[in-house]
Amino acid sequence: MIRSLAEAGVNVFRLNFSHGAHEDHGERHAAIRAAETKVGRPLAILADLQGPKLRVGVFENGPVILEEGKPFRLDLDKTPGNVNRVCLPHPEIISAAKPGSHLLLDDGKLKLRVINVLAGALETEVVIGGKLSERKGVNVPDVTLPIPALTEKDRKDFDFALSLGVDFIALSFVQRPEDVEEAREIAKGRAAIVTKLEKPQAMEDLERIVRLSDAIMVARGDLGVELPPEEVPVAQKRAIAEARRQCRPVIVATQMLESMIESPTPTRAEVSDVSNAVYDGADAVMLSAESAAGRYPIEAVSIMARIASRVEQDVEWRLRMDRARPKPEGTVQDAIVQAAWQVSTALSAKTIGVRTQGGGGALRMARERPHCPILAVTPHQEVARRLCVVWGVFPQVVEKEHIAQSIEELAEPTAAMARSMQLCRVGDHVIVLAGLPYGVAGSTNTLRIITA
Repeated sequence: MIRSLAEAGVNVFRLNFSHGAHEDHGERHAAIRAAETKVGRPLAILADLQGPKLRVGVFENGPVILEEGKPFRLDLDKTPGNVNRVCLPHPEIISAAKPGSHLLLDDGKLKLRVINVLAGALETEVVIGGKLSERKGVNVPDVTLPIPALTEKDRKDFDFALSLGVDFIALSFVQRPEDVEEAREIAKGRAAIVTKLEKPQAMEDLERIVRLSDAIMVARGDLGVELPPEEVPVAQKRAIAEARRQCRPVIVATQMLESMIESPTPTRAEVSDVSNAVYDGADAVMLSAESAAGRYPIEAVSIMARIASRVEQDVEWRLRMDRARPKPEGTVQDAIVQAAWQVSTALSAKTIGVRTQGGGGALRMARERPHCPILAVTPHQEVARRLCVVWGVFPQVVEKEHIAQSIEELAEPTAAMARSMQLCRVGDHVIVLAGLPYGVAGSTNTLRIITA
């Protein structure tokens, strides 16, 4: 099944550490690596950490019905709750809340307003009532909580994921730039850090958080609980624009083709939603339960790929990408990729080949959204896998080469590889970018035009 999903269009597989044991994830990791050798192209693996899950305690006699306008108490008493109160085993929430703060329960289905803050308890009024079951989630949208993004469970999962050799670590419920810095210190470059935007507080410090991250995920499920629904599309577009400006890949996730968990075809609204993410300039779109537990995983991946492909053939998509090209940052590398965009457009080149050590040249080239695919050639397997999430990039691994002294030593093999991958035909123009002398990361300084 994993091989079939890859053949249907998957570039990155996500291991959700909110579920399953380490043994389960280890087996799936091995299966993905086995599929990678069979499909003949790099496949990346993303370990998605659970993050701090805030939940109420248990009830004495099962679920209770909270009525609008009635009082309800949240406290630290572990005694089973009732219709008047329940345990909230998170003193951080109680200490940070203020009168007027709101708490959302069960993915936002119920809403409480804090009336009074006591020692070890919150007195609230029910704003939106309904049935509340035990251990349902709690969201606090208008308060920055003094809790770390990494729990003890996350730290163990983090270490295990690194021991497997995953390519990306996704951080859940990030509130502050310091949360990302902590994860980077743990990873020490062994995996790229993907920051999930799920909290309004993260959106308030978006520029710094994006700068510290290797990639961004717009996780609209939890973000949509804590933000008003009408704010989520605005946040999505803002995050995508900022990520592209800073040359960070951005993933749009959650509820993209949700009906396909049970249906072989998506709703037209879902198709429009996926299309809008592509029109906004996202690097990647992500499936969750549709491919993890749904009845039609291959169909979901296939339609997702078809939607992305169709949008990118639209003139309006091309115009949007060209209008949104970020300004160069005054570096040699930026000047070279800007020139490559112009030359490839003028010549209707079929491929831009980037010889890269650390992936930076391919990332910069992808930010330009050129009119042709990008062939990223690298001697490093881990670099090729991390480029799997980047728009328009076809990564390929070559054996470690000698230090090339001229662009000619790199250009013809790159064009031959593009021909073998059917990215171009004999006689087509191919643009090749490289850093000379070859072998130094971040030194893209040479552009060559050749005929395939």
